[in-house]
Amino acid sequence: LPKVGYQRALAAEGVLTLRPSHLIATADAGPPVVLSQLRGAGVQVMQLPIGHSPAEVGRSIRAVAAALSLQAAGEAMATRFEQDWAAARRDIAALPGKPRVLFILDHGGGTPMVAGDDTAADAMLAYAGAANVMGGRFRGYRPLTLEAALAAAPDVIVTTDEALAAAGGRAAFLARPGLSALPAARNGRLVSMDALRMLGFGPRLPEAVRELARAVRAS
Repeated sequence: LPKVGYQRALAAEGVLTLRPSHLIATADAGPPVVLSQLRGAGVQVMQLPIGHSPAEVGRSIRAVAAALSLQAAGEAMATRFEQDWAAARRDIAALPGKPRVLFILDHGGGTPMVAGDDTAADAMLAYAGAANVMGGRFRGYRPLTLEAALAAAPDVIVTTDEALAAAGGRAAFLARPGLSALPAARNGRLVSMDALRMLGFGPRLPEAVRELARAVRAS
């Protein structure tokens, strides 16, 4: 798909080259001056709340459908999503154990970050029946440190496919300073998923949670 820039650093010119009638974005999209410029150009701008719950996904599906005058299709999708979510919860509840997981976010240009409370990664791990080893320590993302990672002693490391690609593959990722000393890294207990699939909290959430729940137990 065409790229118009990072969602928090949009440029009006790039968006307007696509001649949109609507711009649908999350609440953290911006900057605000660009959104104002787009509204001034006649684009209907809609911003959705940021949430890490299935209820928020259902509300977003219905809100987008209403904005596009597709209420019937939106209601059908939201209902199907809610049914899929209930089934996923039942499936995950039947899985054994509660793996202790360290989630690493790395866009390949800076210091790897680990996920604490109030992050999409923390919510996904909880829904997958896993424990975030950084949970209860801090909110948001913080730089990875060897001392904290060793103290946390994760069973499994989870990251994104994009992070592995940026590092040059699984072996290179696990050999990075701060990771190579972890037993989970030495044992190759690494799970990766597409970033948007895992952290996007969209209609694919039930299947993404199932995939993550099984992967962290099988790694």
